[in-house]
Amino acid sequence: VKFLSGVQQQAEVVYLQKRPFDGKFGSKQPYPFRDKEFGMVNLRVFGEFRYKVASPANFVNQFVGTFNFATSAEVEERIKEQMIILIYDSVGDMKNEGMGVADLAANLTSIEQVVLSRTKDHFDLYGISIEKISGLYISMPEEVQKAVDTRSSMQILGTNYVQYQSGQAMREAAQNPAGGAAAAGVGVGAGIGMGWTMMDSMRQTTPPPPGTVQTAAAAMVVCPKCNTQNPTTNKFCSSCGGKLGQATVPCPKCKAQVPEGTKFCPECGAPMAATKKCASCGVDVPASSKFCPECGKQA
Repeated sequence: VKFLSGVQQQAEVVYLQKRPFDGKFGSKQPYPFRDKEFGMVNLRVFGEFRYKVASPANFVNQFVGTFNFATSAEVEERIKEQMIILIYDSVGDMKNEGMGVADLAANLTSIEQVVLSRTKDHFDLYGISIEKISGLYISMPEEVQKAVDTRSSMQILGTNYVQYQSGQAMREAAQNPAGGAAAAGVGVGAGIGMGWTMMDSMRQTTPPPPGTVQTAAAAMVVCPKCNTQNPTTNKFCSSCGGKLGQATVPCPKCKAQVPEGTKFCPECGAPMAATKKCASCGVDVPASSKFCPECGKQA
């Protein structure tokens, strides 16, 4: 060209191998998965894939021209990042269809197939063809994994997982009635309530041995959200999942909710005196009141 036009042309030569390559991927940042039973669970994905250059022109234009990549390691790192994005999108779509954390292990092959079916539209732009995805593994926090394993075992034995947790909590409470069981029976995530149906059925079907003395019934606390009675060892309501707290009573002066047993209101300082029912309207009034503040009649 130089001898014909007098202009010296410069060109770059890029050598490509079109044979398949094998790679591994793993998420650097966890994927927040909101589960109905376990709440927010951080997931990480790992696996293997096989790819090859399907369109040399697109490959060179994207990786060499646009991204200015010069090594195979840079190209493979980009492919790994895109693979993880595809997996997260696929898991999110399957979650919207009803899949939970406990269902992930049984659906790994399905997830692989869903992701593989989406790679063509995603990687055609880069001139890459994903031939295979295998060895997919989704990890979760240790405490969640233990809860999933326990629930699976209970299902095999025909036992309800919440009932099992309730029985464990009540057994701890019976062994340590002084209050050491306050932390017993705490489930994984705020969505697991601690019922006590299982322990109740155990008391009905299993009579105590002769000569033994039955312990007093466990103290109960009323859920402030749905008014369901729960054992005091529960931190969450077995009916609605709401958080259980210490029982409260209204201050006779400022009406603020004060923990039961408090002598003085922490809001206004008024004494938490005993109350009585108004004979006319039935409203609680301080025991020292002569007239009802609600209806004005003599209390």
